Amino acid sequence: MSVTLTDQDKLTLRTAAYGAVTLMAAADAAGRPHKAATGGSIALHSATGLVGHVLAEKSRDVELKGRSVAALADHVLPALTAAMGLLRRQDPAEADNFRGTVLVAVETAARAHRGEPSPTMADMARKITAALDAAPGVSGTTSP
Repeated sequence: MSVTLTDQDKLTLRTAAYGAVTLMAAADAAGRPHKAATGGSIALHSATGLVGHVLAEKSRDVELKGRSVAALADHVLPALTAAMGLLRRQDPAEADNFRGTVLVAVETAARAHRGEPSPTMADMARKITAALDAAPGVSGTTSP
């Protein structure tokens, strides 16, 4: 199946993926946010397929700013749902690839503590997973 992504679609994918890692780092503000961000970003750069190509593109158009974690989440969580929806419509396998890639990045970010993630990080991971699974046609049964 051929996937055609506009520049805006690619921006949505990058905003969603890198935004998820940013949310995890923000949720770990009292711990090791730099390690969470680094680990999550490395996981995203390890992506394959169409998703890997889109995430690897150099882009200065991704804006992940906010005065609070809530403001950032208001931007990123809908982008996660939108990214899943647009990929699901064009290529369900790439949607699964995107979901798995983001969840691996979230899990990698959560492991910055060398143990269980903090309650705030675990909660943020649940919110990210819920946003990924909120798109129509997404079952949420795919594991990373």
